[in-house]
Amino acid sequence: MKMSRISGVGRYVPERIVTNRELAQILDVEEEWIEKLTGVKQRHWITEGVKLSDMARSAALQAIDQAGLRPQDIGLVIFSTLSSDHMFPGGGCQLQEQLDMGTAPAIDIRNVCSGFIYGLSIADQYIKTGMYQHVLLVAAELQSTSLDLTNRGKNISILFADGAGAAVISATDREEPGILNTQIYAEGAHFKKLWADAPSPNDPRRLTKELIDSERIYPYMDGRTVFKHAVTRFPEAILESLEKAGKTVDDLKLIIPHQANLRITEMTVRKLKIEKEKAYSNIEYYGNTTSASIPIALSEAHEKGLIRENDLVCLVAFGAGFAWGSALIRWQD
Repeated sequence: MKMSRISGVGRYVPERIVTNRELAQILDVEEEWIEKLTGVKQRHWITEGVKLSDMARSAALQAIDQAGLRPQDIGLVIFSTLSSDHMFPGGGCQLQEQLDMGTAPAIDIRNVCSGFIYGLSIADQYIKTGMYQHVLLVAAELQSTSLDLTNRGKNISILFADGAGAAVISATDREEPGILNTQIYAEGAHFKKLWADAPSPNDPRRLTKELIDSERIYPYMDGRTVFKHAVTRFPEAILESLEKAGKTVDDLKLIIPHQANLRITEMTVRKLKIEKEKAYSNIEYYGNTTSASIPIALSEAHEKGLIRENDLVCLVAFGAGFAWGSALIRWQD
């Protein structure tokens, strides 16, 4: 059986930086309240003329280049996003065309916050079966244009941001795999605790003035419930991945969690009884970029030299669905 590793990573965030001061004025809230609640100091929002597919393409090309490959070497594209440039088809085929990948297949997944972990699990299985040598996994999110930028939508709008991250997953001949294990879960009983209800094909008419004027078209989050479940599932998933590999938290070089909320990361650190430096956080500067947050953080941490050859890294996510999961990585340059 083939084994897999992450051979390249990349990221892209829009040039526009939206500070808490600017957003506080838009939402009519206190600047300090935003950071206290979320840990976010600033975030990146899309600029006019830049599309979600543009962000995805930039991140993908970085990852492919770092892997020492050409786009034509990629056997499969997995695209994670809660949206795309168009209603359909999904962004995977569009990205495949932009990168001139011939007839390589493209899969779109909508697992939102946990999308990168789900996609990594899928890529790992395709590599293990020997079906593909190289899989491109891209997570791209454009959320700033769908937020309720009034005081009514403040709890969501202070948190979410735009960006893209990518990874190339490749077959390896090394005795120890790069991806040691992945585990994914879902608990659909809570799906309405973090969701966007509309527009929906179940509405007699998908778009009406009444619908546009309602709250249904904006993301909704029951923050207390999400927090309660997240601080349970994050450490649970990390410990499971370590146990499967016969490792402990002491063996970890770095945990890269989905950047959901700084308070969730802090609580996870306390529950695991580890140093705060062991859990990588960049939500202060990027906000919550949903499925793009892990690959953006992974790319940044690698660039900073925080991840080196043979380091043990755990990726973990929890979010809408509720869906969550983790992946234990042995880094191989």
